[in-house]
Amino acid sequence: MNQTIIDLYDKFTHGGMSRRRFLEHLTVLAGGTAAANAMLSLLQNNYALAEVVPESDSRIKAEVGDIAGTSTYLVKPAQGTSGAGDNFPAVIVIHENRGLNPHIKDVTRRFATEGFLAAGVDLLTPLGGTPSDEDKARELIGQLKPDEVAKQLTVIADNLRQRPDCNGKVGAVGFCWGGGAVNNLAVADPKLNAGVAYYGRQPDAAKVAAIKAPLLLHYAGLDTNINPGIPAYEEALKAGGKDYKIYIYEGANHAFNNDTNTARYNKEAADLAWSRTLEFLKKNLA
Repeated sequence: MNQTIIDLYDKFTHGGMSRRRFLEHLTVLAGGTAAANAMLSLLQNNYALAEVVPESDSRIKAEVGDIAGTSTYLVKPAQGTSGAGDNFPAVIVIHENRGLNPHIKDVTRRFATEGFLAAGVDLLTPLGGTPSDEDKARELIGQLKPDEVAKQLTVIADNLRQRPDCNGKVGAVGFCWGGGAVNNLAVADPKLNAGVAYYGRQPDAAKVAAIKAPLLLHYAGLDTNINPGIPAYEEALKAGGKDYKIYIYEGANHAFNNDTNTARYNKEAADLAWSRTLEFLKKNLA
C-alpha cells in the first residue's frame, strides 16, 4: 500500500485528525469511495486473524480477573517443571491505543506458551473497560493521564510479584501507546526487572535518570511520528549509564508487530523483534 496512505492512517489513529477528515483524504488518495473502502479494510485490524494461540490451547490456562482494580487477562503455562509449586516470571502486556482487544489477548497467550505468567491489563478499566468500537477506545485512551497509568502499573507489578505462581520478577512489554507506558513505568518503578517498548513514545529526557530496569526498544524505520524522539532518549540513556538496546527495523511501519493489520504488519521485522524480546525477557526475569 502507498506509504502516504499508511502515514495518513497513522495520523488519524494517533489523534491527528477526525475520522471524517481522514475518510475525505483517503477517498481522494484512493481515487474514489469504492477504492477507499477497500483500502480501509486493509488498514483496519481484522481480529479474525487474532488466534495464533487459541484460548483452548492445552499449553496454557487463561482467566479474567482483577489485579489492583484493573481488569486483567491472566494467562500462564498449564504445566511447569515441578508440579503444583511451579512459579513463573511475570510479564505485563500493555495494549495499543485501542485497549485490550483480541490481538493483545493473543499476544498475552503467546507469552504464556513461552513460560511466562502473562498479564494482559485493560488500562481502560477506570473508564468502563475496552469498548468494541476502536474509535471510542482511542477517545478514552486520550483521557488517561500517563503519570497515573504508570502508578497503576507499578501497583500491578507489585501485586504480581507477591503471587505464589510468580518467581518474584516482573517485566513489561507494550505496543504503540503501551510502548510509551512501558517507558513511563521504567521511570516510575525502580523494581521493574525488564522493559520492552515497541515503537513507544519516549519519556522526558530529564526523567531518564530514574530508570533502573534494562530496556529493549524496538522502532520502525518508517515511523515519522515516534522516531524523532529517539536521539534525545538515547543520549539520556547513555549519559545515565543505563542498560539498554535500541533496534530500528528499516522498511517497517509503526505497528509492524500487529499481524491482524494487513497494511502495516511486517513478518520479518515482527519475527526478529519477537525473538529478541523473548531472549531479553528470559535473561532478565530468570
